[in-house]
Amino acid sequence: MDSRAARRPSRLLRNIPAKIASIPMILTALVIFLGGTVWTVVYSFTNSKLLPRLSFVGFDQYERLWAAPRWIVSIQNLAIYGVFSLIFSLGIGFLLAVLMDQKIRFENTFRTIFLYPFALSFIVTGLVWQWILNPEFGVQSVVRSLGWSTFTFDPLYTSSIVIYGVLIAALWQGTGLVMCLMLAGLRGIDEDIWKAARVDGIPAWKTYLFIIVPMMRGVFVTTLVIIASGIVKVYDLVVAQTSGGPGIASEVPAKYVYDYMFLAQNLGQGFAASTMMLITVAIIIVPWAYLEFGGGRKRV
Repeated sequence: MDSRAARRPSRLLRNIPAKIASIPMILTALVIFLGGTVWTVVYSFTNSKLLPRLSFVGFDQYERLWAAPRWIVSIQNLAIYGVFSLIFSLGIGFLLAVLMDQKIRFENTFRTIFLYPFALSFIVTGLVWQWILNPEFGVQSVVRSLGWSTFTFDPLYTSSIVIYGVLIAALWQGTGLVMCLMLAGLRGIDEDIWKAARVDGIPAWKTYLFIIVPMMRGVFVTTLVIIASGIVKVYDLVVAQTSGGPGIASEVPAKYVYDYMFLAQNLGQGFAASTMMLITVAIIIVPWAYLEFGGGRKRV
């Protein structure tokens, strides 16, 4: 006990310059992020319109929120977009990384081609795919000009599938980054593991599935966090492609928050919607963080 007590002050005094340098970042996180979050939650219980005011109305804003068809549609779209984005981004990105890991020719060229869309803004991506999916001069027009006169492909103009048109553009832009992350993870695997698997006669797909993927757990977790953060805040891609249309068919929560806060001048409703987004993220992140860093590991 004495030796531990003697060690504590010395540990506290280590890396003093680094700790002092981190003070602005800590204050920024506490004041801006945490403070802004608390401020948003508090004012979500008010009847704030153009300007915030402390006129509390209880849960009225939340009742109006969940009674609004536009909000329900935005939640449904986010769920569809999120599930398919996670599945296809990870699946396609990992398959591309596996192909790249085969020491193919012109690997650097292909890697650049696949990663290039990620360098574009979502606005540019949305506008490009708006043109590509336009039935007048996009994919539908090209296929019909080749002889298939009854071919129909206009997802951005069909309410029931418009969110999948947005998903296509998002996958085109983000899959290259997932591929690079997965490729970095694959290149970190010891070559002796592959040699041992080949000696034991284990098929390549089983080696990937039961040996390589579990070893890349950290890469998968990092990739999931990056993808999930992009899913929750998706906004500019929808605005550029569809502006939320046809009607409200491609609405998403972030656009709902923006429209009510800055266009409809209803801050209380916008704050309530953003608070619900925060709660949704917390429901997903908190249990995962607990299992990852807390109760999921045995304490020594």
